[in-house]
Amino acid sequence: MRRPICLVSVAAATVLLLSACGTEDVGAGGVRSSAVPSTRTQVVDPGKDGVRITSLTLPSASPSPSPSPSRSWIVSADRLPVDSGIVAGFEVTNKSAESLTYTVVITFMSGDAGAVENRTVTVRDVPPGKTVRGTVRAGKLQPSAPRVTQAKVLEVTKVPADEAPAGTGTCPASGIRVSVDRGDAAMGLRVVGLHLANCGERDYNVEGYPLLELLDDDFKRVDGIKVLDGTGGIATGIGRDGPPRPVVLRPGESASASLAWHNTTQAGTAVNVPHVRVRAKAGAAPVTVTPHLDLGTTGKLGVSPWVKG
Repeated sequence: MRRPICLVSVAAATVLLLSACGTEDVGAGGVRSSAVPSTRTQVVDPGKDGVRITSLTLPSASPSPSPSPSRSWIVSADRLPVDSGIVAGFEVTNKSAESLTYTVVITFMSGDAGAVENRTVTVRDVPPGKTVRGTVRAGKLQPSAPRVTQAKVLEVTKVPADEAPAGTGTCPASGIRVSVDRGDAAMGLRVVGLHLANCGERDYNVEGYPLLELLDDDFKRVDGIKVLDGTGGIATGIGRDGPPRPVVLRPGESASASLAWHNTTQAGTAVNVPHVRVRAKAGAAPVTVTPHLDLGTTGKLGVSPWVKG
């Protein structure tokens, strides 16, 4: 593994509950500190998809500033350090036959299961048959935040490691970074953006449309979807849908394209496409992104050309 990062699994993962089991002092930036004692809880979690949460570390309770007959004990967010000291431990076992990169959203929650803070973490290059262990921190919380008592995995995606999008602040050997945004939705119309950034040291030339391959959960090709040049066949007014033009990206410059579709469902079976393998142009290295295309029964996907900026 190239980077020690953090992870956990699948969108309906198990919840972590609090009990006492050993102590550990954690301060801002992961530096040990005696300022705020903490309690580390071992978690028995069968896990899903080879991933399980192993522990939850919380700052130890301190007396409430307003004494009550029951002498309740709370952790007040405004008395925590810059880093809250809240940490979830994890392990992930790759049971597939190829190296995978995982991206996971973890929710730290209050006692009533309300979300307090979401953290997205990426675990890169997990070899087949191997287990990777790590932690994810809740980080700084708002002073008015309720006490965190549990955590769960909200969402997980995984892609082949050699096709994973480059991480923030890193540049792949190609010098080109490909990514996808969260998109927009309105009245059944969905639009997401593909982004192409030149993080290298040379100019990069593209012309035309991104080359796409639609993939299912097992990274197998999804057939039966008509990919249109342009988004006009999906809806008007999406923008940036003129004829393709040559685009020269100098170092530090970027381009974008749009994917557009309707998710309406009528007669037939709805089609969901979790992954898209993207090539910026013919011969470019593939990058697999996960826009979760819920195509309904329309059977069409519109793609705009690359446009600078």
